[in-house]
Amino acid sequence: MTDPEKDLEDRLSELERIAASLEPSAEARGVLRDAVIAYTEKFIEEIYTLPAYNVTGDKGREIYASPISEGPMPVDEVLRLFAHAVDRPGLNPASHGHLGYIPGGGIYASAVADYLADITNRYAGIFYGGPGAVRLENMLIAWMASLTGYPAGAGGNLTSGGSIANLIGIVAARDAKGIGSRDVGRSVIYLTDQAHHSVDKAIRIAGLAECPLRRIPVTPFHRMDASLLELTMKKDRASGLRPFLVIGSAGTTDTGAVDPLANIADLAEAHDCWFHCDGAYGAFFILCSGMNRILSGMERSDSLVMDPHKGLFLPYGTGAVLVRDRRRMHDSFRYNASYLLDAMSDADELSPADLSPELTKHFRGLRLWLPLKIHGLRPFRACLEEKLLLARYFWEKIRECDGFEAGPQPDLSVVTYRYVPKRGNADEFNKVLIEKIQNDGRVFLSSTRLGGNFVLRLAVLAFRTHRWTIDLTLKLLTDYAREIEREF
Repeated sequence: MTDPEKDLEDRLSELERIAASLEPSAEARGVLRDAVIAYTEKFIEEIYTLPAYNVTGDKGREIYASPISEGPMPVDEVLRLFAHAVDRPGLNPASHGHLGYIPGGGIYASAVADYLADITNRYAGIFYGGPGAVRLENMLIAWMASLTGYPAGAGGNLTSGGSIANLIGIVAARDAKGIGSRDVGRSVIYLTDQAHHSVDKAIRIAGLAECPLRRIPVTPFHRMDASLLELTMKKDRASGLRPFLVIGSAGTTDTGAVDPLANIADLAEAHDCWFHCDGAYGAFFILCSGMNRILSGMERSDSLVMDPHKGLFLPYGTGAVLVRDRRRMHDSFRYNASYLLDAMSDADELSPADLSPELTKHFRGLRLWLPLKIHGLRPFRACLEEKLLLARYFWEKIRECDGFEAGPQPDLSVVTYRYVPKRGNADEFNKVLIEKIQNDGRVFLSSTRLGGNFVLRLAVLAFRTHRWTIDLTLKLLTDYAREIEREF
């Protein structure tokens, strides 16, 4: 006859023994840590010689050949698998040659901050649970608000990126303007075709897909045409519709163009319209001297997106949204749960969970706070200004290269350009050119369509990109263009 209590104790002892590997000894931690550090040190030491883009036939398929199993795998084997199947194929976002999308970085101090955040596992969602962590993130939000010219009553949230930041801003707009289901069909949203696709996604998620959407044409400089925005808003109001939300860009993804934000702010105010500014890419350029003029009007928006994982070179997963009146965020995202009665009684500061869809969240603030404290702001300013000047440098040089034509002088650090061949179809020529660049792998460039034309893009924002990278890019473009001309 078995003793149920003894059986339970034996089972608990067995489970504790098996689970003990999750709490490794100092020696075991050292073995794991040393192996990972050795890998990352080698990666950093070789970063300027590693390809920016690596075309492989397998594309990481080896991952599927190593399924999750009950038993452990030695760390050296795990890292070999990671190196071959994850770190080798595709885009290397840490590369100086990442000039394709909107690169950011992954500066070393942020990685150390993530290590601290993950080991201590401080909870940054509710003030009661992590008052220091919440104050740290609230301080960073206040700093960003001050940086952009927002008032003291502004609020915000550190998000996973621009997509969630745009969603928060648009939901706050919906609720602040009282847009219920019966109002959707007559509440008009204004934006351009250059608005980021996450804005369209946010509109759908927020239940606003049936709002009339007005795609305002852009000028030859790819900026929203403010005169057509004004005309459209007046027509809508005259026909009984309600202008509700206007979305401007402080640096579009396609071209880096900055919309006429001050004009948009004037029109939004005149029509009692919420002004949401997507500055995920461009807002942090406010740190650079002279950028107040280009970004003028951003400070008058009702909500603003700005991504530290772009303009401050942090690892992916670090976005931010600011809302001019933080009460609007609280109205949209406040919560009430009986199991959080203790937390609800401590209202010394607003909690991130009150201001966003998230309750459980990573302590993102540490990866922003630690680099700013360790390095100070000066090198971030210098790095951003360097990227602006590198884009201008490329724009001036590419126009001097035979066969190439460039788009407008860049507002920020994105340049559009293409090659016009002596014969044949320009679109097809540039498709071959971009394919050769990507197969070469030393730099990564991307493409888009503007005005019906296939156009190449250069986006300079990786913190490791310097003038020699731009010179290499110019050489690759001209060399491959000449090669294709002979065969085209």
